[in-house]
Amino acid sequence: MFISDITKEMPSSYTSELEKKVYEKLNELNIDFDRVDNDTVESMEECIEINNKLGAEIRKTIIVCNEKKTQFYLVVLPAEKRFDSKIFRDKMGCSRVSFASAESMEKVLGVVPGSATVMSVINDTDNIVKVAIDKEVADSEYFACNTGENTKHIKIKTEDLLEVFLPNVNHEPTIIEL
Repeated sequence: MFISDITKEMPSSYTSELEKKVYEKLNELNIDFDRVDNDTVESMEECIEINNKLGAEIRKTIIVCNEKKTQFYLVVLPAEKRFDSKIFRDKMGCSRVSFASAESMEKVLGVVPGSATVMSVINDTDNIVKVAIDKEVADSEYFACNTGENTKHIKIKTEDLLEVFLPNVNHEPTIIEL
């Protein structure tokens, strides 16, 4: 798999509007990042080489919603951790959830399955989506994810994600042990 050298620069062109917004917001907030470009990845297993290059684990991001599709949750987990909806419901105090459809993901966050990222809450200007981050992720020094396209990945300080980026886009994260 192709993985570029690490750069700290914004890309010269963007694959999507979301990707452009993410880099502009990181720049606006003075959040330092390491970036790699890579071949398309479609599973967490394929991200292992990217993890090694960046020196941080790409986090698993899933999007779930209630039955009526009126409440959405973006959940961030360690790559190897399995999502347990019952534990999630108990910790979040919410009703039954299931994985959001591709159409819902596109409508609410502007992402498609395989490219879900915590960065996509930048598109949730109506604050429909609640962000839930596993405590193990929150306690890590670095956070790595894609930028809305699974051909570019970044690493930032977790503190910058939790205390600068998410609050700036009006999404205070809930830290839970899953």
